[in-house]
Amino acid sequence: MLYLTLRQIEYVVAVAHAGSLAQAAQNLHVSQPALSVALNLVEEKLGQKLFIRRKGSPITLTAFAQNYISEAEKLLAQAQRLEDPAALARIINGTLTLGCFDDLAPTCLAPVLQSLRAHLPDVALRWRIQDFESLARDMREGQIDLAITYDLGLDSSFDKTALRAVSPHAFIAPQNPLATLPRLHLADLATQPLILFEEGLSIRHMLDLFRMQGHNPKVIHRVRALEVMRSLAAANDGVGIAYTRPPGEISYDGNPVLAREICDNSAIEPIILARSNHLPPSNVISTAANLICQHFIKPVAPDDQTGFDPNSSAIPLT
Repeated sequence: MLYLTLRQIEYVVAVAHAGSLAQAAQNLHVSQPALSVALNLVEEKLGQKLFIRRKGSPITLTAFAQNYISEAEKLLAQAQRLEDPAALARIINGTLTLGCFDDLAPTCLAPVLQSLRAHLPDVALRWRIQDFESLARDMREGQIDLAITYDLGLDSSFDKTALRAVSPHAFIAPQNPLATLPRLHLADLATQPLILFEEGLSIRHMLDLFRMQGHNPKVIHRVRALEVMRSLAAANDGVGIAYTRPPGEISYDGNPVLAREICDNSAIEPIILARSNHLPPSNVISTAANLICQHFIKPVAPDDQTGFDPNSSAIPLT
């Protein structure tokens, strides 16, 4: 329970600034006895003297009061902002929470944050790396303003903009017979033991791609991390499939692992920028969305190994 009111704290600060009860009372438009009573109540509650009052001499602050006044000024400034609708709008609109799907974060998050900080220096940026379902939930609840993800599990309550189209890649050991092929089709992988992500929407999407062609592949491993997938593939313990292709051909445990693009058109998936259309828009969110789109439109270098399509552009999804 709060025993000191903001008015009483305001009186204390006013006396400290004025240097006398009489001047502080005049500045506050209150009587000097009322001000004196308020000071006594505050000191009694704190159990500390704030001012040394001598007749005919200016009021001086105790050592305790010097620190107390500094904190009191911060509290009063914050209270004033909470009463100012314009200031509240600046606080709310001056923050942005960006979500990013797990698989995309290693290649997308850092450069996007760098771009946002460069163009929105006064905006407080926060970020979350989550799975599909968590991103959708937090966008609906207003915990995430924008999310970079794939178009999986998002219904018509979300606005979606395509950022870049990507093809999946298969991760295989050099001794796998498929390693001799420069590109692969889903049919080439249908009889291979597969390593897929265990996230529900992700694995269902991948298996649906095979089933649409009449295949029923066997999943030998379900993993949560891309590097675990690459490590298992490097050990020739299955073929991994992911939409993110990290640079290099060595797994974390030091074994060679090859990546081959899966060139079926049906497997191409857009990376999207999503937001809930049930939440009110703001200038900060609109500006950030445009900056993220511009970042993805930039041409990709020929030796880029992310698997992104350099000819794609940001277009609204219908």
